[in-house]
Amino acid sequence: MLHMGAMIGFFFTAQLVQSVYHWTPLQAGHAFLPMTLVNFVLAVQVPRLPERASRPTVLLTGVALTTAGMVWFSRFDLHTPYLTGLALPMVFIGADQGLVLAPLTSSGVDGVAPADAGAASRLVNTVHQIGSALSLSILTAVATTLSTSHGAADIAARSGAALTGSAVLLTLAVLTLIVPSPATRTERFL
Repeated sequence: MLHMGAMIGFFFTAQLVQSVYHWTPLQAGHAFLPMTLVNFVLAVQVPRLPERASRPTVLLTGVALTTAGMVWFSRFDLHTPYLTGLALPMVFIGADQGLVLAPLTSSGVDGVAPADAGAASRLVNTVHQIGSALSLSILTAVATTLSTSHGAADIAARSGAALTGSAVLLTLAVLTLIVPSPATRTERFL
């Protein structure tokens, strides 16, 4: 719920690139290619990773990368170049999505009886959706607390606040779910 909620912070990004860079919607869509490409490459490798690293290690690495990317991304302002202000942080965030989504989803159904696997899977997907909807409302409320006199500066400031909120949600996910206690972690991921 926290992870998917944090990822919804990208809702603000399309508005950001269109307002600050004056890009068309098509160009704004292309701005996400660095994240998408890294996501794809790593998602293909995820099934092989348990041979080299445990699931908690993969999850922690992925969420730590995206937290760093969100913090970096949240520092965006009117004078930030695309490459260093958006593309590079998106590489970190794409790494998270490639490393985390499948293991996170499978963790939600681990230990469930085969007869209940469908219900558990639906519950995991429902929690993803609830996390996204709830977080979008929270991040929008956070974003509206900032206001400047200039349209593009206003959107950049609001987007930065929302993405900072996303980084906070990711930090909460790490602290409460991925690194709880050694005993709980061992039981959960065996």
